[in-house]
Amino acid sequence: MNWDEFSHWGQHISRWAANYHQTLAERPVRAQTAPGEISCQLEEAPPETGQPMEAIMADFERIVMPGMTHWQHPRFFAYFPANAAPPSMLAEMLVTTIAAQCMLWQTSPAATEVEGVMVDWLRQALGLPGGMTGVIQDSASSATLSAVLTMRERATGFTGNRDGLNTKGALRIYCSDQVHSSIDRACWVAGIGENNLVKLPANGPTFAIDAIALEAAIQADITAGHIPAGIIAITGGTGVGACDDLNAVADIARKYDLYTHLDAAWAGSAMICPEFRDALWSGADRYDSIVFNPHKWLGAQFDCAIQFLKDAKPQLDTLKIEPEYLKTTGADVTNYSEWTIPLGRRFRALKIWFLLRSYGLEGLRTRIRNHVAWAQELAELIGAMDGFEITTGPILSLFSFRCPGDDDTQQRLVDALNEDGRIYLTQGMFDGRKIIRFQVGQFDTTRDDVLMAATVIREVWGKLS
Repeated sequence: MNWDEFSHWGQHISRWAANYHQTLAERPVRAQTAPGEISCQLEEAPPETGQPMEAIMADFERIVMPGMTHWQHPRFFAYFPANAAPPSMLAEMLVTTIAAQCMLWQTSPAATEVEGVMVDWLRQALGLPGGMTGVIQDSASSATLSAVLTMRERATGFTGNRDGLNTKGALRIYCSDQVHSSIDRACWVAGIGENNLVKLPANGPTFAIDAIALEAAIQADITAGHIPAGIIAITGGTGVGACDDLNAVADIARKYDLYTHLDAAWAGSAMICPEFRDALWSGADRYDSIVFNPHKWLGAQFDCAIQFLKDAKPQLDTLKIEPEYLKTTGADVTNYSEWTIPLGRRFRALKIWFLLRSYGLEGLRTRIRNHVAWAQELAELIGAMDGFEITTGPILSLFSFRCPGDDDTQQRLVDALNEDGRIYLTQGMFDGRKIIRFQVGQFDTTRDDVLMAATVIREVWGKLS
């Protein structure tokens, strides 16, 4: 392909993209294909000679698109969103075109410096104190792993990387039973082990970790000769939106000198709205590490996670490795590859810059406030259906419910709704029972899209019951 052809097809794909988003509501949300249906249409061996873009695009439409679940669909109510606002997409096109590897300041000074400013813009937007720095990670999973590794190194006097963990004793990390599975995986990868991740019960209206049980567990581990290393708190847990009492957890961490990480991957975006901070954000400024994902609820195209750090030095002491070929001489600069696990880095900050300038904080706040209000309205409609139960009330824009019947019936309803195609939901478990999750967060969803879900649920349930 020459550059004239690139220009032609670039314009074609741009027009295709606009039409795709403008007509998304006409498509079923979840792919309606069976396992193996896509792969069996692909050639078994790679082509020996090049093929024209006309044929490639035609096959993209014919083979690939029927097997895509549409995360940008206005009635995508499953998981959490992975949004892609138009300015963010345009920024990603520029990043892809320039194709820089932004691991060091000298490999693209603009990428490094824009990242530093964008992290600070978002720090201000979330009401966090001056002096906090941070880095853009690919996902909350990577940020959490970075924090867990830092907990490990800090608890071993920064000798774990050098000596290994064989002689260090049992390092213990504490969290509630509402945390995301990425916390488990971080403990696996960090060599701490699943059995040393102490999960404690959550209770109360926001399903917060039991602070009395937390301190008792720490004291018991000290008595047993174990080594408490850190605490992971949550604001807006994936299952039902659980939110810990951040000040209570921070008080305990300070008492026992433990490193703290706050997983606010989804709900952190809502903290650009000051009215949500008193209930869900008070004490966040006391945490050593905080992660939130602008790609979930702010509209930044996946992938984009911000990790704020009260003091970057412990994480740098954990992750920084500087062979001669990566040294920057003659300048005092930031090299963000030393703050993260991957060496290679994309220019993720550009899409944040485009996004914030295009909508402004107030434009983004309006969307989030709408989603919260519409979720509350829908929960009331579902709760009024005969035999339906709101199992966990809305925390921001996430709630869960059950239809009449046992756990198998809940799954039958979820499957039937997704096969219907008009909306997309997922199941979960809470308090030993299967639940149906509902979250509002797709960037361009409307009140009509959200409230339509009540009609669809009523109709599909009527056919099942």
